[in-house]
Amino acid sequence: MKRGKKYQEAAKKVDRTKLYTLQDASALVKECAYAKFNETVEISVALSLKKSQSVRDTVVLPNQFMAQKRILVFAKGDKAEEAKAAGAAYVGDNDLIEKIRGGWMDFDVAVATPDMMKDVGRLGPVLGRRGLMPNPKTHTVTNDIKEALAELNKGRVEFRSDKTGVVHLAVGKVDMDADKIAENAKVAIDEIVRKKPSDAKGDFIVSIALSSTMGPGVPVNAKELAASAE
Repeated sequence: MKRGKKYQEAAKKVDRTKLYTLQDASALVKECAYAKFNETVEISVALSLKKSQSVRDTVVLPNQFMAQKRILVFAKGDKAEEAKAAGAAYVGDNDLIEKIRGGWMDFDVAVATPDMMKDVGRLGPVLGRRGLMPNPKTHTVTNDIKEALAELNKGRVEFRSDKTGVVHLAVGKVDMDADKIAENAKVAIDEIVRKKPSDAKGDFIVSIALSSTMGPGVPVNAKELAASAE
């Protein structure tokens, strides 16, 4: 893939023979960012996984950088009132289900109480392909609506390994201080390590890279971070 001149100039700043500390990588990613918009900083963590294994969970990053989410809650009765009091953008049951079936999707994340999932399950083809289906593994199917919304508003995000065993996760913006980007990345890595499958063998983390939306990847010392997380 042919890269533009700005990318090539940025890439020259990265020493490919070196594995950077997370702090140094965060600073370098900021230096390498050249787009006119505020680029997102993403961490890519390659894991040693069998085909039958996957890693999926959520993590609350300490330094918020995303706009407040529009949270939809499927709930009835007292739980619906709890959701409204906790600041949900939309609360309902069958009315919202029918609205979504009609094509409305003006929300960022969906939460549901367990008793609603039988009905919400009918939205699988719609919500599933957009990654919006409530799921116990991501703590979006719960009776503790207040706590779920509090964590989502604090910056709780989902991570999952793709088919190649890599976890991609946004951990900041290039206008943030490097130490805050590094702190978010460290928390994310620690949580990924905690989700290591019990039957995984050898080194769990193969490699780590930090990059901005348009910039080059910066290799990070994976062994050092993996050791500190265990």
